[in-house]
Amino acid sequence: MRLSKVVSIPDCPGTESEQAGKTSSCQGCPNQKICSSGATKAPDPAIAEIGAKMSTVKHKILVLSGKGGVGKSTFSAHLAHALASDGTKEVAVLDVDICGPSIPRIMGLEGEQVHQSGSGWSPVYVDDNLAVMSIGFLLSSPDDAVIWRGPKKNGMIKQFLRDVDWGDLDYLIVDTPPGTSDEHLSLIQYLSATHVDGAVIITTPQEVSLQDVRKEIRFCQKVKMPIIGVVENMSGFVCPSCKNTSQIFPPTSGGAERMCADLHLPLLGKVPLDPRIARSCDEGKSFLHEVPDSPAAEVYLSIVHSIQDYCSNRVTEEQSTT
Repeated sequence: MRLSKVVSIPDCPGTESEQAGKTSSCQGCPNQKICSSGATKAPDPAIAEIGAKMSTVKHKILVLSGKGGVGKSTFSAHLAHALASDGTKEVAVLDVDICGPSIPRIMGLEGEQVHQSGSGWSPVYVDDNLAVMSIGFLLSSPDDAVIWRGPKKNGMIKQFLRDVDWGDLDYLIVDTPPGTSDEHLSLIQYLSATHVDGAVIITTPQEVSLQDVRKEIRFCQKVKMPIIGVVENMSGFVCPSCKNTSQIFPPTSGGAERMCADLHLPLLGKVPLDPRIARSCDEGKSFLHEVPDSPAAEVYLSIVHSIQDYCSNRVTEEQSTT
């Protein structure tokens, strides 16, 4: 994969600004002529193409987090495994964490490669009804760093959405990087011509995580992205011997439960810490299959049922209004 050089111009007015290509800071920019022509303000034709491609996907769910390391990719993978446990459902995971793709490792697909077919890129399959696409499949080594600026990352996301041959899907789970940056804006833009069910937001109990989650919630509200609910990961540690719960990450400000009550959002569930979850991810196995009777697995399944109900109710509401 060849990387093209990206030029960054200080004080750029932005390609959609009325001043694009016309200010003094635009002088010397290689894109000045195209910006001043107004071509950058035209709708991206890829939006309609992506809309057509995604028309065969019934439900699209974004998994977001304010901070890294809160278990977002772990949740995305196990949500997909749980949905795919119903053999009648077709499920896929799209990993758009361009700089930190962990989905291939978590889902036991490290070292796999993407193949080109007449209808586009073919995703990699975990099972017959569970497909995965990640930039991790395009790297020569899992240790390779992806050192890209925003436009290059956005182009990759566009290619994933437009050129992957997903086929007919019941659920597409989109695992995003932490924060509210280029990748998230690109997803919202490119999926604007299609129906997105909503976002699941992942946090941990401590205030330093919740502070960034509030920003994520504000982002969703500003771009009119429905919020399915919040999941609190690492919510206490249940001792396997005495069964008592210890708060490893104390919810000093009331945790996700208090935040959701204040912001009138659903709290989908509180997943306790379990070292077996981390081990399963490192081994590329589903924790839900490995330890199905654990307290964490029970909470996961309850959360998955809530998400399924949300998606079903959303379809019913849309049908009743048409």
